[in-house]
Amino acid sequence: MHTTLDCIPCFLNQALKAARIIAPDDSKLHQDVLMDWISALPTMDLSMSPPALAGILYARLTRMTETPDIFSKVKKHANAEVQTLLPGFRETLATSSDPLFDALRLSIIGNYMDVGTPKQYAWSQAMEEEQCAAWARAHYPAFRERLATPRSILILGDNAGEIVLDTLLVDELNRLGHQITYAVRGTPILNDATMEDALSVGMTQRCEVISSGVDTPGTVLDRCTPQFLARMDKADIVISKGQGNFEALKNNHPGIYFAFKIKCPVIADIIGRPEKTSMFEYI
Repeated sequence: MHTTLDCIPCFLNQALKAARIIAPDDSKLHQDVLMDWISALPTMDLSMSPPALAGILYARLTRMTETPDIFSKVKKHANAEVQTLLPGFRETLATSSDPLFDALRLSIIGNYMDVGTPKQYAWSQAMEEEQCAAWARAHYPAFRERLATPRSILILGDNAGEIVLDTLLVDELNRLGHQITYAVRGTPILNDATMEDALSVGMTQRCEVISSGVDTPGTVLDRCTPQFLARMDKADIVISKGQGNFEALKNNHPGIYFAFKIKCPVIADIIGRPEKTSMFEYI
């Protein structure tokens, strides 16, 4: 998808948030970062996807502040927080009539852990509230049917914290006899999961983990490595986690199961569903 004018205020909110994390009390830096992004935006090609433009803007921020992993502490906190909840979630899955469905449901709710959105969402509260998951009625049955025989499945990961809940989904897919590959970002950007996160939460012990090579908060295909693109093309099933991956891949790579939380009015308008809705669709 292309970048809309409504995306611009979101970019600026991200700039200010990042600057305040880097130096909470340095108002001069906050202003300099914000003005730098404002000066860059008129030169940006809005036909590019929001993740592609975000990659360009965050590269400027990294050079300007000499801070390669701005959200490192945020990511570590999110991973640690969710790991404390895993025993309870595993008990839920152990008594579920459809543990794959519930593992997918938890994985999608975890997509709320996203510093790139202007709003904060109560993801932990959603764990309790979202039980019926009406979002899955259209595409989940066919997805489940495709899993009747062993498949090679590529999961495009998204954020830290969320990756912890993705381990539940990977465990269930492993139990069903599928070959799982999990993809992370190539370099730190926003709170997106990298190989460091995959190692710290035990994902590498569950399945093969590869890097897409991207330095963008979404799988922007022309930023991926050739090796990753080849793996993506060979996979029987691709599950794309997160709104950034949807923004980068919609209309660019058909045949993907998109799984995420709708977290902004632009995406809500494109999909035709309200914000806070869970999305699981094959496109």
